[in-house]
Amino acid sequence: MADKLKEVALLFFKLGSIAFGGPAAHIAMMEDEVVRRKKWMSRQHFLDLVGATNLIPGPNSTEMTMHCGYERAGWKGLIAAGACFIFPAVTITMVFAWLYKQYGQLPEVEPYIYGIKPAVIAIILGAVYRLGQKALKNVKLGILGGMTLIACLLGVHEILALFACGISGLALYLISGSKNNLNGSVVLILFQAAKSVTSAKVFWIFLKVGALLYGSGYVLFAYLDAELVDGGWLTRQELIDAVAVGQFTPGPVLSTATFIGWQLNGFSGAVVATVGIFLPSFIFVAILNPFISRMRKSIVFTAFLDAVNIAAVAVIIAVCVEMAKDTLTDWRTILIAVLSLTAVFAFRKMNSAFIVIGGSVTGYLLETLL
Repeated sequence: MADKLKEVALLFFKLGSIAFGGPAAHIAMMEDEVVRRKKWMSRQHFLDLVGATNLIPGPNSTEMTMHCGYERAGWKGLIAAGACFIFPAVTITMVFAWLYKQYGQLPEVEPYIYGIKPAVIAIILGAVYRLGQKALKNVKLGILGGMTLIACLLGVHEILALFACGISGLALYLISGSKNNLNGSVVLILFQAAKSVTSAKVFWIFLKVGALLYGSGYVLFAYLDAELVDGGWLTRQELIDAVAVGQFTPGPVLSTATFIGWQLNGFSGAVVATVGIFLPSFIFVAILNPFISRMRKSIVFTAFLDAVNIAAVAVIIAVCVEMAKDTLTDWRTILIAVLSLTAVFAFRKMNSAFIVIGGSVTGYLLETLL
């Protein structure tokens, strides 16, 4: 067990150090490591975890690390995977937070991440191809997935699209006349904390956000704007800078909380904000994970989960399309994306970390020399 725990810790520390590009990219890298390379679980079970994680609050990719850690090394693996994935982003963010507090601005990092974004798009497309092969079990699921993709591209909220697809899949199954043998349910616990001194107030704010957050970094921005800017804790520019740090550092975008906590109450504020925003995810995953295998054994819930899985793949594609529109803006980024995509499919055993590093180096050279 100690060897498995060490393996979990090292893997997710590595991923937390190189996982740029948001949740879709993080999940793609995880699939590459835990399914294709290390074979900790089947692709079908990985898909089930992705689908189930999309239905609970919190940062999806961070919760996926916890699921993977639990599958490999039990509840200790859950804690180790989540903590090690979060740690690099939190540490880097604390450095940026200190610099921002001292000098009032962020250092220029764009030349170093210029080539990472198109490389990440290639990694996501590779994962979509592999996960899509497993999720696309029949024509009905293909139609549901296509409708979900169109809905997301038209601006429908991802969570609404996922639930709608899952319910549609369940309805199609029930219409076909099969019997219901559902034999389990999941209860999610919401909890309260006392408010007193500044750090406790910071903890409470981020605990609420972590327990209720659905969706992307833009949703996080809206939550924090309502809690902190409207409440007079931060200016909107400080919040924009905080979200920017979460976007360009590796690992979960929720490391934004670390940056904001530092601005509010120094090191202790950074620590309690980080713990507050991520703590609900550890609890939700610990509650949810044991039920997933039981859900798969239920015929009715299998119909729902299959539909959610194809919807999750559709959502990832939609995210990839939006990323491409924002990222592939000149010949350099298009060239990096093509080269990275070629590497993904031509060298299938290549670790995604090398593609990220290669994209970064290529982007830096193209940006600075040409």
